[in-house]
Amino acid sequence: MSAKLSTHVLDTAHGCPAQGMRIELWAVEEDGKTRLLKTVHTNVDGRTDQPLLNAEEMKAGQYELVFHAGAYFSEKTDSMLKVPFLDRVPVRFGISDPRASYHVPLLCSPWAYTTYRGS
Repeated sequence: MSAKLSTHVLDTAHGCPAQGMRIELWAVEEDGKTRLLKTVHTNVDGRTDQPLLNAEEMKAGQYELVFHAGAYFSEKTDSMLKVPFLDRVPVRFGISDPRASYHVPLLCSPWAYTTYRGS
């Protein structure tokens, strides 16, 4: 298995994959500034069609995934809320071994989220 960074999003409010959620991948520089690497949208399975980083792109360092949950849920539900409780969900994490695979799933609803290092 070659190294890669991947994600998927599950909509726990509706019990389905979060199809069409926008996700941004940012590199966090040593000075704390961020640099946008990629913007993707999830497919019908709540996954991205390609890895966020492939083996050649994997580098040790800090990264941040920004999940646009507010926009996703506002399109999915008839919400009375003009301002979503959760809008953009940032998940900052580190890659210590660029030869390994990292999977960062997000389980979310309009009110809560959880993440973990998957396999």
